[in-house]
Amino acid sequence: MIYEKLEKFSDGFLWGSASAAYQVEGAWNQDGKGESIWDVYTKLPGKTYKGTNGDVAVDHYNRYKEDVALMAEMGLKAYRFSIAWTRIYPKGRGEVNEAGLKFYEDLINELIKNNIKPIITLYHWDLPQYLQDLYGGWESREIINDFNNYCITLFKRFGDKVKYWVSLNEQNVFINLGYMTALHPPGVKDLKRMLQANHIANLANAKVIESFRAYVPNGMIGPSFAFSPIYANTCNPEDVIAAENAEELNNNWWLDVYCKGIYPAFAMKYYEKLGVAPVIEDGDLELLERAKPDFIGINYYQTTTIEKNGLDGVGAVEGMNNTGKKGTAQDSGIPGVFKNIKNQYLEYTNWDWAIDPEGLRIGLRRLTSRYGLPILITENGLGEFDKLEENEVVNDDYRIKYLSNHVRACKEAITDGVELLGYCTWSFTDLLSWLNGYQKRYGFIYIDRDEKEIKELKRIKKKSFYWYKKVIETNGEEL
Repeated sequence: MIYEKLEKFSDGFLWGSASAAYQVEGAWNQDGKGESIWDVYTKLPGKTYKGTNGDVAVDHYNRYKEDVALMAEMGLKAYRFSIAWTRIYPKGRGEVNEAGLKFYEDLINELIKNNIKPIITLYHWDLPQYLQDLYGGWESREIINDFNNYCITLFKRFGDKVKYWVSLNEQNVFINLGYMTALHPPGVKDLKRMLQANHIANLANAKVIESFRAYVPNGMIGPSFAFSPIYANTCNPEDVIAAENAEELNNNWWLDVYCKGIYPAFAMKYYEKLGVAPVIEDGDLELLERAKPDFIGINYYQTTTIEKNGLDGVGAVEGMNNTGKKGTAQDSGIPGVFKNIKNQYLEYTNWDWAIDPEGLRIGLRRLTSRYGLPILITENGLGEFDKLEENEVVNDDYRIKYLSNHVRACKEAITDGVELLGYCTWSFTDLLSWLNGYQKRYGFIYIDRDEKEIKELKRIKKKSFYWYKKVIETNGEEL
């Protein structure tokens, strides 16, 4: 649909930005915090770019007031951040660490004081190492109660002040990379174990949503999914079938469980034939059916283009582009199912991620048609090499162009009939980009540090800071 005029963003639209505890906080062992799997994993040789870790990160834990002041100067309406489970329960269970609760209470109060709505992510990958050692983390049903107890502690403490909550962040990523490609902790390559851990994570997500309704009855909660809409490379029916396969296995396998309480039939039958389908116990499906989210959170970065993959075709590849050397990512797939390929119509980042704002609009429409739920964009952003120039200037026009085009796509989707609650960029400040170190920058605020030197961690406003400030001031009318 091509429109002569687009609808406006709603009053109260959540113009936000986002972060994750491990990527920004630092203070990895301060004030009683326990070890997470990322505290341990990043110190293993060869796991991250130049051996980087989040021990200090950008020191948000000790500088949160400075960071919130910058958010307030920008006029940010919402800030999505995650809570580190090990700050609240150093071992994931047992005694509550009051110092950890106090930090997040102080952060929440600071945000509210500055008219910024807090959006809390309950889990952004930093599982307590103690629970990983004790019973295998997400591979044990014991985690369902431990995670639920941790979340209830937060609902009781912050439920009167915080009305937007994200349950699990990118379950499809932390499960796939943790249990299929071994690129994330716990470093496993086993499809059967991956699918079982994923089922248990689904149950944990549902259990927490059910608890949320009891403790925060006037709030909203939903998982945040790393959503990559699928394109068929051509109109050849063989490519179309391959794209359907990818949509079912890469998107619907998670989203149907979240939003409908069921596993999609094609994907389940495929896994059953392979002998790796998850074990579903009595009561599991009933829990999934009861605990549907209030909204769908999506982290959108790119689309995926698919073509036919023969039985002798390409399979999984080792590693990924975490250096920023453009063109080093390889095609991958599942023999006989689908093959991921480069889209000739799109540009790509230095990390080989497709740049496709129209794909965001397509994805939002698909989600609306399939599930009929409100949508919150919990992440969208561009990771690039930013250069600090003379007089502390960072001209990141490429980021402005990227974000502007994606915000316009949101406006088009709203005009199409999508109910969009808000838009959170990734990220507010630069941060540790998991396996990619500190050179892959996403923020409106340049943090003066790199892989070798922590320096003074000075905060410097980029050109995009002023651009987003104007977007918020005009409620998305000036892009």
